[in-house]
Amino acid sequence: MKVLIVEDDPLHRSYLHEAVCSALPECDTVIEAENGIVGERLARDHKSAHIVMDLQMTTRNGIEAARTIWKERPDTRILFWSNYSDEAYVRGVSRIVPDGAAYGYVLKSASDERLKLALRSIFVESQCVIDREVRGLQQKSIGHANSLTDSEYEILVDIALGLTDRAIARRRSLSLRSVQNRLQQLYDKLDVYQAAADDQLDSRFNLRARAVTIALLRKLLNYNALERAEAELQDWLKEPK
Repeated sequence: MKVLIVEDDPLHRSYLHEAVCSALPECDTVIEAENGIVGERLARDHKSAHIVMDLQMTTRNGIEAARTIWKERPDTRILFWSNYSDEAYVRGVSRIVPDGAAYGYVLKSASDERLKLALRSIFVESQCVIDREVRGLQQKSIGHANSLTDSEYEILVDIALGLTDRAIARRRSLSLRSVQNRLQQLYDKLDVYQAAADDQLDSRFNLRARAVTIALLRKLLNYNALERAEAELQDWLKEPK
């Protein structure tokens, strides 16, 4: 068995190396990558490698690296190991997991035993392992009355990128009325109108900007999510109209 560790912090890489060797005595090769770009290349070179992936790295984050790896080899097993349980990260991972893939999402605050159990469960038993805090966010994002649907989340991202209603309609293949309706639903779920009333800003209140601010404060959006969205937007802009 080969295991590839993709982590930009040397101390964390060393810790993961020891954890992998301890949890997986059948592992005969541990490969290390210091960022997502190197991780993609090594995953391509070592096709049978299972992967432990940090999410936030300065050079190509874990979600983008995993997206590329899964696109090339959808049966790759990946354990995401992160400091963050923000909804932006949870949604980002959920969007790219191939159907039937064995993967995990374990927080760095988890115990040594929890990490080792996750390593064996995913890489040996082909089971999915998601930390309780992350699982709660997943369930909230699909089941709570005030949670955003995928289409509402797309609208949120688009207004954060600065797109107009008409541009959003073109990009998402929606009517202008549908975009405006989803914006109203988004404002309702984010309590934008209530925030305006509480702050007594009345007509001086920019609803789009306030929605983005609330989303950032609630960690529905973060830098990596917006970085991915900007890259996707640039690809869309290059498409023939």
